[in-house]
Amino acid sequence: MSENDAVEALREVREAIRRAASDYDRAPSGITLVAVSKTFSRNAIEPVLAAGQRVFGENYVQEAKAKWPELRKRYPDVELHMIGPLQSNKAKEAVELFDVIHTLDRPSLAEALAREIAKQGRKPRLLVQVNTGEEPQKGGIAPGEVDAFLEACRTKYGLEVEGLMCIPPAQDPPSPHFALLNTIAKRHGLTVLSMGMSADFDEAIQLGATHVRVGSAIFGARSKPAA
Repeated sequence: MSENDAVEALREVREAIRRAASDYDRAPSGITLVAVSKTFSRNAIEPVLAAGQRVFGENYVQEAKAKWPELRKRYPDVELHMIGPLQSNKAKEAVELFDVIHTLDRPSLAEALAREIAKQGRKPRLLVQVNTGEEPQKGGIAPGEVDAFLEACRTKYGLEVEGLMCIPPAQDPPSPHFALLNTIAKRHGLTVLSMGMSADFDEAIQLGATHVRVGSAIFGARSKPAA
């Protein structure tokens, strides 16, 4: 995809978000577009930055570490989101690098993040990933265990959780999963819902998404990881 194609695709995605927000009586300003730049090089990302996009999502700590420090020198107001599985032994680098972590999903990671937040004095915003489809191969807290995990995050680890994130099973209609996430969030007074990707962000917006994670609709098909 050329630079112009990516910028035009970004414009189209923004317009689709605005249209969906209008259709469902929501303010477009309440929906944050997270441009998923995983596997794309600095050269591919820069035109999208130049077009005004400032919120980006990455899946891997090492890949993000290779790309974003240099880009942030030129665009210091970028907000970087960790949207992939996070190993506990990467907590130090994740707290250093990311502004928002979407994939808090187990006690060992909560403990590691709490330790690094205290040590570094840097406090990324935290979302708990919920495995709404209870898929064994996928990260996330089972829906029935979210209440206890949120309580442990608050009382045992001293973490402030702002919201929830999910990735519905590929074979399922996404809307029931989005509705479930919204229900759990409301029960806990959580205001941030990270749900919806390139193929289904319209349904996610209908069901309360505050953050939609869109990659291929902006950047095109995934390339190999690159710095």
